[in-house]
Order: sequence, then C-alpha cells, then structure tokens
Amino acid sequence: MFKKKNLPALALQTLVAAAALASSASFAQAPAYPAKPVRLIVGFAAGGPTDVVARAFADYAGRTLGQPFVVDNKPGANTILAAQAVASAPADGYTLLFGATNHTMIPGLYSGRVKFDAVKSFQPLCTVATSPTVLVVGPGLPVKTLADYMARARKEPGRTTAGTAGMGSSGHFATEMFARANGLQLNHVPYKGAAPVVTDLMGGQLDSSFATLGSVLPQIKSGKLSALAVASPKRSSLLPDVPTFAESGGGKYSADAWYGVLAPAGLPAAVAQQLEKAARDFAGSAAAIEKLHSLGLDADSTCGQAFSTQVAREVTTYTQIARDLDLKAD
Repeated sequence: MFKKKNLPALALQTLVAAAALASSASFAQAPAYPAKPVRLIVGFAAGGPTDVVARAFADYAGRTLGQPFVVDNKPGANTILAAQAVASAPADGYTLLFGATNHTMIPGLYSGRVKFDAVKSFQPLCTVATSPTVLVVGPGLPVKTLADYMARARKEPGRTTAGTAGMGSSGHFATEMFARANGLQLNHVPYKGAAPVVTDLMGGQLDSSFATLGSVLPQIKSGKLSALAVASPKRSSLLPDVPTFAESGGGKYSADAWYGVLAPAGLPAAVAQQLEKAARDFAGSAAAIEKLHSLGLDADSTCGQAFSTQVAREVTTYTQIARDLDLKAD
C-alpha cells in the first residue's frame, strides 16, 4: 500500500533527475566557440586602412581562437551593404562586422532609408585602433598654433577654408563639431577624396583640414604640412610633440576615428567575452602596435558597455549635425 501510494512521486523524481542528466549531457556536448570559420565582413574594398586592420585582427583572432577568421569585403553604399549583412545574420558569433566611425554617421545621412538600426541592431564588442583627427595647415596659412588659427577665424568669419574628403565625410563632421564648440565660422570646401585635399593644402590653395592622422602623417613628418592640434583626449604616440585641442585652448573637442568589431544584437555572453578578449589582446600585442603605427593609427581597446555607449553617443551627435546642416547622402 505504501509503495503504491508513493509511486507517482517516485516516478516524478526519476523523471526530473533524468531530465537534469540529459540537460547536463547536452550542455557538456555543446561545441566550444568557435567550432567553424568566422566571417568578418568589411564595408570597404581590399587594401584600404579598414581592410588592412581587419586582416591583421582576423589573422590574430584565428590563431588565438583556433578557427579561421575570413575577411569578406562587401564595399558599397557607404558600408551600408556590409552592415545590413551583419544585422540580418544569426547572433551566434560566426558573422561579424569590422567597422569604423562612419557606422555611426549612417543614421543621420540616410535617415529612414536603411533596414537596420545602427545602435539596436548591433552589439559593439571592441575597438582595436583609433585614428586621431588632426588639424593641419599648409604653407598658405601663416599660423603656428591653434590659438593663432582660432584668432584668425574669428577676425574674418567664413574666410578660413577647411577642406574635407566630401560632404558628410568624417572630416566634415569633425570640422562642424569644432566650429560649433568654439563659435567659429569656417568655409567648408568638400573634395572627392582625401588625396586632393592634401595636394591643395601643400600647394597653398587650401588653408586647413581636419584630417585623419593616417592620411597626412607622411606630409607632417616631412614638414610639408604643419599639425596644430590633435583631437584626442591625450596626445598621439605618433605625434608626441603636437598638443591636444584641450591643451591648446580648443575645449574638450575630440574626434577620434575608431576601427572595431561589432556583432549582431543578442550575441551570447560567453561568445562576446571570447571575442572581446581576442580584440584586447590583439590591440596590446607588439606586432599589432607596430602594424597600426605604420598606418598612422594608435592601438586602442574600448570594449563592452563603454564601446556601446560611445556608439550611441556618436549616433546622437552626428544625426543632430546632419539634421542641422540638412545633410543627406545620395
């Protein structure tokens, strides 16, 4: 009678124990990440700075994590094609985006015309490098310091020219951010790419440019262009004698361009931790630092929530600037 009355309870306990055992076995058999090659999508053509950094990271991550990280170049539409491919991929860590600062400019330039949210559709993992924005002047502008530059711009509003790689480019946003922060009126001159900007600066047809350091470092080193200030929280290791904007009276203005790894939103925490560690270790390795320096970049690893906060903040800032200037990409 006792056994018959308690049989259902014993059976239930047996079933619970069996389920727990099966769950444990299933967990133990789950393959460790990564169990197959990882696709690293780059929104630029092969050979450019973003691609070169992505390939260096892919090589390091592949050797560290034991599976190939395969770079997939998907240029076009200002990196929108690459971002869309990652946003629509499964959040399992096998499709990642190697992006740059322009990712946070997309919402402002393409408002309502993209199928993803630059913030909500992605999980920022880590930056691996930064390219400081530097204010450079050519021989045609007789100024030696940022204070001189600002004084000249205030004396003749709208006369000092500032060239960029184009309307809506990172340099354009950097120029507008600086002008707004310091109450200046600069004459923005958009070009089709960075190379003609440098040519006209050296030739004296253009006064200044807020350029990524990598694009003008050789000319600064050779003395053909003068660097007045670096738009970073601290001085660049590549230009240790050039002060920051804050040190030179330009306020807390900062316009670093970043390069980093993002995943589709919802990535498992364990996978995110492995990828973040790989990115941090890469940025801290001597080989990576040397490679990045050759491109005019500084190694940097801003990861996790700090990177997510940075991305969200930049989207808000750039979207407001684009709205105020009525900037719309074709």
